[in-house]
Amino acid sequence: MSSLDDLAFFQHIAQAGSLTGAARELGLSLSAVSKRLQQLESRLGVSLAARTTRRLTLTPEGERYLARGAVILDDLGDLENSLRDQRASLSGRLRINATFGFGRRHVAPLISRFAEQHPQLELLLELTNFPLGLDEQGFDINIRVGEPPDSRWIARRLLANRRILCAAPRYLRQAPPLERLEDLGAHRCLIVRENDNDYSLWRFEAADGSRAQRSVRVHGRLASNDGEAMTRMALDGHGVLLRSWWDVHEPLARGELVALLPEWRGIRADFHLLYVARSRGSARVKRFVDFMIAEMAGRVPALP
Repeated sequence: MSSLDDLAFFQHIAQAGSLTGAARELGLSLSAVSKRLQQLESRLGVSLAARTTRRLTLTPEGERYLARGAVILDDLGDLENSLRDQRASLSGRLRINATFGFGRRHVAPLISRFAEQHPQLELLLELTNFPLGLDEQGFDINIRVGEPPDSRWIARRLLANRRILCAAPRYLRQAPPLERLEDLGAHRCLIVRENDNDYSLWRFEAADGSRAQRSVRVHGRLASNDGEAMTRMALDGHGVLLRSWWDVHEPLARGELVALLPEWRGIRADFHLLYVARSRGSARVKRFVDFMIAEMAGRVPALP
């Protein structure tokens, strides 16, 4: 076995998380996987993982071998892709992180199309409540909402987005007047407990272009860490919601929700594709990013 074969083998068992899982994934017996790992450790002269049949825990040396090995394998794949015709199918691996709601609704369907175009490409989509850093678990692409957090990352805007203040007509028929931002204090507000923000402090900017900003503390008896669940609560008439345009544009168009206080707008919350600078030359990353931006156009109407 070559060193590259060993690198690829160790990537498989690390991702599987156990020798049993790796054996199942590789189509080998448990004893064969265990023996090959022992041979690899003997060749390197270090222990790469503490293991049982059910769990694998990497040693510091194993973590290093995993991280550097992924870089080497990715570089090899990029080299081979760069030597092929640009229209040729990609190969290698691409790891993408996105948040649950947007990931399910938009990222997963587009990845499905991309996978059909590149049957030799291995794609891993990891959906999480909170966005993970590119340096966590070796992701190639991070899709997140809001301003890019780190100048070390290259950011391409995927979708223009902002938060919309809205409520269902059935709620508004029996609710107190809502004519100023201060009136929100008398309303039942639906609170989405996402990220590490101050959930109940809602931020707005003036729609007249003056760049004036306001923050209002809101209250409500219904809250969730799942934005889609709170959108459902708003549709059922439980209160006022501040939710992203991508999530509520359809019920707004159907009249199931009504936009409120048009003189004030929720702050911008654009979606970006982030990748590290060293991936600038990666054919996989470049073509995936270009594909996502092109295909995302038209999936969500332009901001009002």
